Amino acid sequence: MTAELDQALASAYAAADPAQPTLMQGFPPAPEQLVTWHNFMRPPYNRWAFHNLGRIRPSVSVERGDQAPSALQRGAVRLDDFHFEGASGRRVSLEEHLQATCTDGWLVMKDGEVVQERYFNGHEAHKRHIMFSVTKSLVGLLAQELVEDGRLDDRRLALDYVPELRGSAFGDATVRQLLDMAVAIDYQEVYDDPASGSSQFGYACGLTPPPLGVQAFGSLYEYLPATRKSGEHGGFFHYVTATTEALAWVMERASGSSCAEQLRDVWQGLGCERDGFFVADPWGRNVAGAGFNATLRDMARYGEMVLRGGRANGRQLLSGKAIEAVLAGGDPAIYAANEVFSQWSPGATYKSQWYVYPGEALLAVGIHGQSLYIDFERQVVIVKQSSLPEAESVLDLDSLRLIRALAAAL
Repeated sequence: MTAELDQALASAYAAADPAQPTLMQGFPPAPEQLVTWHNFMRPPYNRWAFHNLGRIRPSVSVERGDQAPSALQRGAVRLDDFHFEGASGRRVSLEEHLQATCTDGWLVMKDGEVVQERYFNGHEAHKRHIMFSVTKSLVGLLAQELVEDGRLDDRRLALDYVPELRGSAFGDATVRQLLDMAVAIDYQEVYDDPASGSSQFGYACGLTPPPLGVQAFGSLYEYLPATRKSGEHGGFFHYVTATTEALAWVMERASGSSCAEQLRDVWQGLGCERDGFFVADPWGRNVAGAGFNATLRDMARYGEMVLRGGRANGRQLLSGKAIEAVLAGGDPAIYAANEVFSQWSPGATYKSQWYVYPGEALLAVGIHGQSLYIDFERQVVIVKQSSLPEAESVLDLDSLRLIRALAAAL
């Protein structure tokens, strides 16, 4: 690591302010306390919004069904004194990192038992927290399931399923290229530029309102056909949220059901405590690349189901074959060629919308500090829900180091 990066990490820890802001108090709240569609993605408002999003934006439910919640057994392992080596070489405590990264919820399971569960910043066990791009991985595994059961052919072109994508960035990409983020699209994930591809995506999916004077699409169904190529597809890793939305459209056409409906069939078998929900775009379509919300425990239940080869409560909810296909990983050389991502997660690959340590672990991450880690070798599941002030933080380097080190120590 460079001296510049070391200093950035030190500054980030020193400047961290995990204090819970006073927001949405009173009847009505004071104007400066109001959290709205116009400010919920910005600090400090995001600290309240990310575990109360159902009060701000329209949504599509993922029903839990009528069954009683499945019990989560408690383990005896103590983690209070755990430390790990950060990217700068400094020894960092679990507590320091959780506070510095504005953690809202943190849950660790080992051998099917909860060994640590903590809440911060007004988050509670019954509240649902947005998972941002962890959503991609849930959708990716559903897509892999469609591939395994023959309803989706990952060798075919996207336009074979969605003719409306002809001429767009996605039309002549294969389904596998969509799954593995290998689409040559003219798009950059730049969150602070109102004209960037990621900002235009945010307007189309209803996450953020367009600034005055900025032209926006009415829905993802309008936005996706308007995207354009920047070269030939394949042979590289280009992380783009819009690619997941194109994949979801293909899945909808192949299966005849929305991603919310497909996930519902899994969710109802997990014994969840609450319905999950997707943020809805202006036309009521579930936002598949960034919009899923769930309780901390229910995300852990999902991770444990994947760890158990798709089984939960005596039922096979996802095929073990689909999970094995993802866990095999992608081409390590392709992932390593992306300097930004490979520096953050050395040794990983990318397959079906998951970061994969082949044969060892699956990782799903989202902006502002969301994580789901499933370690097959060590039988560990870790969920982190957070409300970092920035979408991407230098502390993300240490978040992954913490998760990997903790799993290895259990």
